[in-house]
Amino acid sequence: LVDLLFQTILHPLCVQYPASVKYRRCFLTELIKKHESTTAEPLDELYDTLADILNKEESTHCYKNYLLPTGESITLSEDVAIVSQGTTGLVTWDAALHLAEWAIENSTVFTNRTVLELGSGIGFTGIAISKACNPKAYIFSDYHPSVLKQLTENICLNGFVLDSETTKHIEMQSQGQKAEVMNYQKTKLTVVELDWGAVTEKQVVDLQPDVVIAADVVYDPEITLALIGLLQKLSTWRVDGKPPEVYIAFTVRNPSTDHHFKAELNKVGIGWQIIPAHRNSIFLCDLQSNITILQLLI
Repeated sequence: LVDLLFQTILHPLCVQYPASVKYRRCFLTELIKKHESTTAEPLDELYDTLADILNKEESTHCYKNYLLPTGESITLSEDVAIVSQGTTGLVTWDAALHLAEWAIENSTVFTNRTVLELGSGIGFTGIAISKACNPKAYIFSDYHPSVLKQLTENICLNGFVLDSETTKHIEMQSQGQKAEVMNYQKTKLTVVELDWGAVTEKQVVDLQPDVVIAADVVYDPEITLALIGLLQKLSTWRVDGKPPEVYIAFTVRNPSTDHHFKAELNKVGIGWQIIPAHRNSIFLCDLQSNITILQLLI
């Protein structure tokens, strides 16, 4: 149990970037219950750690740490609340974890290619793909100012360094702010403010993606229509005569929303097919979630 304690709550990564106070308190309480169910002597380390956590105040922010199969870690700063500052984009949703697992298992889809992510949120999927799949370039995009700020901070938190020369020339065009990032693998990372309802065809084409992905963006009919309009604009961009590959992962919370999305795709002539489930589970997520990945044929 002491070894377990030092591999979790007291792991150097978790000490530097701690989980929420509530999560750590619940975890330690369960650990102590298991220990007290045995006849072993009390472990001071468990009670001292719990006492230390009970004295801490809950913050509106916390960290979550993930380990990749390569041994590298991903650390994200998140909001504790599911809805914060008028958006749900300040937390990581299960579809993002699911899409990252599929991407890692199918890394050739992304290797040496330009990837555009729609609705990147705070960045989990893009950071995982950038670290594990070696894309040539990765374009993160979102619209909410607080989400873009948190997204940029998380990219830097994971070892991607802002290019000082680029930040001197941030574009202030109608599609919003744009900042270049370079990581140690020479993958070019970009953060773009992208309003699906207002973006022009030229602005979309200028991104020149080979692959387009999104996670948990199919939950509202109005947003769905804006997304489909954006996909239609993306269909005008051709790489070697072909449009970009498009993969959308989402949790089916309401079957009618799922049916509406597919029906609207059919209306505009965008084909779709369900991607078979990947084999390996890498990240801890809700096993009850009904998550689907669609490949869209734009």
